[in-house]
Amino acid sequence: MKLSKFCLILMVTTFTGCAIYTGFNYDDIFGKQQVRPRTPSFQTPAAQHFINDIKPILDNRCVVCHACYDAPCQLKFSSVEGIDRGANKSLVYNGTRLTATNPTRLFEDAQTTEEWREIGFHPILNERAQIPEANLEAGLVARLLKQKKQHPMTQQDQLEGFDFAIDREQQCPSIEEYDQYAADYPTWGMPYGMPALSDKEHNTLTQWLSDGAVMSAHQPLSKQQYAQIDKWEDFFNSDSLKQQLTSRYIYEHLFLSHLYFSQFQKATPDSPIQFFMLVRSTTPPGQPVNRIATRRPYSDPKTDRVYYRLVAYPATIVNKTHQPYALNDKKLARIQSLFIKPQYEVKRLPSYHSSVAANPLTAFESLPVAARYQFMLNNAQNTIMSFIKGPVCRGQLALNVINDRFWVFFVDPSSANNPEVQQLYHEQTHNLRLPSEQQSNLVPTFEWLGYSERQARYLEAKSRQMNKWFKNGSNLTPELVWDGDNKNSNAALTIFRHIDSASVVKGLVGKPPKTAWVIDYELLERIQYLLVDGFDIYGNFGHQLMTRMFMDFLRMEGEENFLSLLPIEERHKQMENWYQDPTPQLSAFIQRDVTPFEQPPNIEYKTDNPKQELYALLKQRLAPVLTQRYALVNTGLSQKNEFILNKIDLLKGKGVYRIPPLISIMVTLENGKEQVFTLIHNNAHSNISSLFDEESNRIREDDDLTLVKGVLGSYPSAFIQLKESDIADFYRQLSQLEDDDDYVAILDKYGVRRGSADFWAFSDKLNKWYQNDQPIEAGLLDYNRFENR
Repeated sequence: MKLSKFCLILMVTTFTGCAIYTGFNYDDIFGKQQVRPRTPSFQTPAAQHFINDIKPILDNRCVVCHACYDAPCQLKFSSVEGIDRGANKSLVYNGTRLTATNPTRLFEDAQTTEEWREIGFHPILNERAQIPEANLEAGLVARLLKQKKQHPMTQQDQLEGFDFAIDREQQCPSIEEYDQYAADYPTWGMPYGMPALSDKEHNTLTQWLSDGAVMSAHQPLSKQQYAQIDKWEDFFNSDSLKQQLTSRYIYEHLFLSHLYFSQFQKATPDSPIQFFMLVRSTTPPGQPVNRIATRRPYSDPKTDRVYYRLVAYPATIVNKTHQPYALNDKKLARIQSLFIKPQYEVKRLPSYHSSVAANPLTAFESLPVAARYQFMLNNAQNTIMSFIKGPVCRGQLALNVINDRFWVFFVDPSSANNPEVQQLYHEQTHNLRLPSEQQSNLVPTFEWLGYSERQARYLEAKSRQMNKWFKNGSNLTPELVWDGDNKNSNAALTIFRHIDSASVVKGLVGKPPKTAWVIDYELLERIQYLLVDGFDIYGNFGHQLMTRMFMDFLRMEGEENFLSLLPIEERHKQMENWYQDPTPQLSAFIQRDVTPFEQPPNIEYKTDNPKQELYALLKQRLAPVLTQRYALVNTGLSQKNEFILNKIDLLKGKGVYRIPPLISIMVTLENGKEQVFTLIHNNAHSNISSLFDEESNRIREDDDLTLVKGVLGSYPSAFIQLKESDIADFYRQLSQLEDDDDYVAILDKYGVRRGSADFWAFSDKLNKWYQNDQPIEAGLLDYNRFENR
């Protein structure tokens, strides 16, 4: 027995010395590959070891790069299902794709590891003989960890030999291809381009892998949680047509949200919230969920009856996809008061044909407009967050349609009760169609003109009505803007764009921005179905291009709603400033679109800067609901240092453009406590209507910064570590920034770089601080955008 084991080890050693280790060798030595069971009951010692000792390492060292659609090689360490599924060479984000590809959404498009193997995912754990030698030598994770240990990064400020571009060519080797990968890229062990694990972490993971990488089944829910599920599923699955249509509407707006029962789930760092997902199922409550997986949430479920079910969210919470949404008795009563109690009739359920289902103004025509609008407004941050954290998880083509920072307001929901408004929507149903009704293999050349003409006809009809409603400025006042009923902080939002990602937060953050939107029901609903329900990240180039082009129109509609509150001559002045050097087509659209609404506002402007006056008026109206969460107040710093940090927002031009999109800053206060800030770089543009040459529209001398208290954004580009006594010097260096060398000097003095020995300690401290500060909202940050300077 000992002799045979010695021979096996000798063979393994011999083969691993070769440059190429073929699949035949693995099969010959360790047997054929087959999926292995790895998830015993969570009560077993092995499962508890995974939960207590292994998962925290995977979360904080692996999940921080491997989650969401943009996880390298589609490898997701955020759940046992993702780990067992493994990796795939195909790109999800592929803007040049000529034909749509099949979706590969975890938990949706396949249910078992065997099914994922058939789709083309290869294992990262050993699936041959389950013996220690095979688990370490024929397991991809084990080999990559060992490679990192053998080739630790040299101490360099800027790492050499790595490609950190977000669109870099991915290698994604299988175990059969690993030796060639290791020979070609010896320093590319895991974690890629970051410090190796500590000896303790490395040894813990290696032993776990050697023992067969046993994970854990999901923890059973509590009786209290099951009771809440039963209550909500009873509501969602009532038989009346009114209820079925209401549930369909709610599902199509919450399918991306992480739901939680706020009445009894109190989040603490030691007791994290259990989140849930709302899914479609062929089975009713009381039976196991049989999830309906379709390309879009409104696609035909191909079943006579759809049931809406709540299932536990089975993955680690990461910030870039996290959209917490509270369920409680108050929320249930509110939904019933909006949709169920009012007297109206739903005579039949709408079709799932794309010409109907893709247009919410058609599909949900039977539901009261006011109910739909109020439902979205009640949690407007979550609604708009879906535009940001949904399928458009990243992508410059998708996000260069918005400015880098702007404020968002909403038309008062009382307008949705106006019969003339409802009549306008009804009459314009055909013109309110969206390009998302087309399939994912759209050829835009033949479709674009039709949609642009329909949008123009709708805007012309809307302008005619507005000229009638607001004749001579009647009722055209700040009171048109929703004030959150003096209690709802969703009434004012700030959106930041960080090149190819974005953030949406409550409040009016930063100094008054260049642009703002005022969103009404129709606009809010159509953006939802353009960018969330109707956007297919697996679609072809034409589909994604049409989405981007049409969003230009919807953005301008929101901007024009805001401009309507300014004097007529100021509207044109601002539009010319926002869209400098427009293309002939854009210029024609602006002239055709803005000119028809010619009623003056009923606002007495007193200065030559009416836009700033309007911002002040809106701030005053919304004052009771404006959150100060991100303001540089109550930071724990001295008054002097708070004053210095507030001056950062005044920096503009010069070398500001050298600063990356997001910097996480941790300051150790004089009392020893820590405070976190986020420094945001806002890019300035002459206009944002260019599809492919955004750089030609940049105005770098107008770039500016926004510094906020706390964590903002999902993708930090850099880490800065300061003592409170460093603040004055840090500001001095920022204010004198002129070139890249000046920025690198800041990193030399205060930065925690990719290769820093302190990188993981800083990362752990930052994520823990975030979890303590915002236990419901917080999720692990992502390092796929972390710079190498």
